[in-house]
Amino acid sequence: MYPIVQTDNELLQRYINGDENALAFLLKKYQRKIFSFIMMRVKDRALAEDIFQDTFFKVIDSLKSGRYNEEGKFLPWVMMIANNLCMDHFRRNKRMPTIVDSDGKDILNVLRFADESREDKVMREQTVKQIKDMVELLPADQKEVLILRHYADLSFKEIAEMTGTNINTALGRMRYALLNLRKMIGEKAIVM
Repeated sequence: MYPIVQTDNELLQRYINGDENALAFLLKKYQRKIFSFIMMRVKDRALAEDIFQDTFFKVIDSLKSGRYNEEGKFLPWVMMIANNLCMDHFRRNKRMPTIVDSDGKDILNVLRFADESREDKVMREQTVKQIKDMVELLPADQKEVLILRHYADLSFKEIAEMTGTNINTALGRMRYALLNLRKMIGEKAIVM
């Protein structure tokens, strides 16, 4: 076990210098966040596990070949690799992901109501579908920030680093995503 005061870069340097346990420590530190992000994107546990494994193969390959130069930005760098592998998967299969939580459940289907009647259930399911459809209509940059913030639980700083923008741009994209969703909800007269 490594002391908490060690930075990601110190652990990476230890790994590069031959300490295999240093990378294992980093993997354990971030595996839930990275796996949850991948699972949210692909909504298939087996596929998410494959992409998660491929992500760390790429990380190891980059570290061993000396191509890592994102000093101080290990997690955003790994998340970017994971995101690229997810995008590659969707390009190959030409389909879009559904938003899921860390347990693999569709985020928009986790709302449960006590004593829900059949009518209420149908209405809720329609509302959930309409909201999903609206999220899909957002511009790609807004949808990406919304997903990374709310479902991958990344900070705006991490989102900015991952998307190659600054924090203000990430914040602006989130603001516009929420404004656009509110506008669409108002136009469709969806009752929340």
